[in-house]
Amino acid sequence: MLPRLKWPLAPGALALLAAAFVLPGLTGHDPWKTHDAVSLGIIHAMAVSGELLVPQVAGTPWMYDPPLYHWIATAFGKLAGQFLEFHAAARLASGALVFAALYLVYRAGRDWTDDDATRRTTAAAATLLVLGSIGLMVHAHEAVPELASLAAMCGALAALPHAARHPLAAGLAFGAALGLAALSASWIAPASLGVAVALAQVACPQWRTRAVAGFLGVALVVAALIAASWPLALAARAPQAFIEWRLGFRLQEHPLASLRYFLVTASWFAWPAWPLALWAAWSLRRRWQEPRLFVPAAATLAWLAGMVLWGSTEDVNLIPALAPLALLAAHAVFILRRGAAGALDWFGVLTFAFFTALLWLGYCALVTGIPAPVARNLGRIAPGFEHHAAPLPLIVAVALACAWLYLIFFAPHAPLRSLMRWAAGIVLLWGTFAMLALPWVDYQRTYRSVALQLRAKLPAGAGCIAQKSLGVSQAAALDYHAGIRARAFDDRKPAACPLLLVQGSPQHELDDPGPGWTKLADVGRPGDKGERYRLYRFRK
Repeated sequence: MLPRLKWPLAPGALALLAAAFVLPGLTGHDPWKTHDAVSLGIIHAMAVSGELLVPQVAGTPWMYDPPLYHWIATAFGKLAGQFLEFHAAARLASGALVFAALYLVYRAGRDWTDDDATRRTTAAAATLLVLGSIGLMVHAHEAVPELASLAAMCGALAALPHAARHPLAAGLAFGAALGLAALSASWIAPASLGVAVALAQVACPQWRTRAVAGFLGVALVVAALIAASWPLALAARAPQAFIEWRLGFRLQEHPLASLRYFLVTASWFAWPAWPLALWAAWSLRRRWQEPRLFVPAAATLAWLAGMVLWGSTEDVNLIPALAPLALLAAHAVFILRRGAAGALDWFGVLTFAFFTALLWLGYCALVTGIPAPVARNLGRIAPGFEHHAAPLPLIVAVALACAWLYLIFFAPHAPLRSLMRWAAGIVLLWGTFAMLALPWVDYQRTYRSVALQLRAKLPAGAGCIAQKSLGVSQAAALDYHAGIRARAFDDRKPAACPLLLVQGSPQHELDDPGPGWTKLADVGRPGDKGERYRLYRFRK
């Protein structure tokens, strides 16, 4: 018999679980559509041009994201680029930031718990809730600036337990973390945490001291200096780019629709943190004046209000909110009823077992052709894909399955068991996908073949390229893979550029530019029924 798992979990066991989650699939795929491709396009442009102040996608300024994540990823890309492809090396920054976030939220949960008997359990619960969030599963392995904001938010929360005892050091750390979060992604998450801490000065008797007031003063000064550093430099060097960045601070035109989007998206993105956070807030409502409960709850509510009024409706904006939400939800571990804990436990076990079995079934169909109907369907989705079996990914997938089975059968009853087995299920599902199915998915999602085919059709010395309806992520991928940069098509001067690239639909050619243009290429990703790229040349 194998030894049974011991509670509370040792930090080394959590670190091993975090590594099993972060490392698979981090470097094994090309830039993917939307956030991954856009960020890697910015990072590649910074590495090639040396322009670090104004983020650019295919030569066009991109003022929707602050540049801190891109700076970090550029450094990773240059340092590890001699061993990996640039996009894979740059994406290592995401892994480092997720590791940092998990470590810092562990510190926050541990240091903000007074009872030595429950300290490690609370810290482990906060870590498992961040790691086990469904929405983080894919984004943790992409080049997403919000990962830097998540790490900074976890660092800010880790500084708060020391506000009363060490106000100067904690104020410097908290302010620096908020400033770095503002330089990473949206300003709403760090501003919400700052507002929550300011409100706690009034609402929490424990923090109505001169020391905590000094902590808050130091933190606000440091946060303002760091957060304002890039905008001020941008205004001095690139005033037009600064104006474009400033225009992003506009109220939402449809706040009710935004509220509905974030509530619906959070229902799966932040699972299982949000139901546990609600239960903790309700069950511990008589203790709401404790800073460790008030601050994360107020920060989450302030974040939701800020996103409804000013935020953009994208799921990645929920990533920084996982930090305060998980810290609040961690307190529910000790007060969750046995039936609810059992339901979460076995729901996770059965769900992850089912979807992992489907991955194994698909892998067997790709390798052996059995079962034949599954093999035909997979081939129809990705026509032309040839699977090359490798022993190492197979060994890792089997090892993950064995480790998960050990946790299922050898984890004794404990308050933390349901969260542990849920997070282990996330690790199992993502790790199995990364080892067995990632090449098949990347074959369909990469733009590498499209970019290389288009470059092969470009006439020598043809001059500039115009584009119509080309998406931002597609432009970033074409620039990264093939150096293709296209400017906007001018209807008043259609022949200003002799080449025209049009993104359209595979079903029809309503995008035909008209007489005088000859089609040179008509390409698309394998199995893609929504996008087609057509290259035209103007002949006088």
